[in-house]
Amino acid sequence: MADDSWSGEFYCVKCKEKREATGTIQVNDKGTKMAKATCPVCDTKLNRILGKA
Repeated sequence: MADDSWSGEFYCVKCKEKREATGTIQVNDKGTKMAKATCPVCDTKLNRILGKA
């Protein structure tokens, strides 16, 4: 599966706020789609679970 992009809200644990970001979609070992991005403010890695693939 080619990596697609996903744009939307992620929750930054370090800032403790929701941030708008664009990330890549990846599928983990259990078959769950996840979007991974970087916080535009503090450069922390962001993850968002999107559901089953």
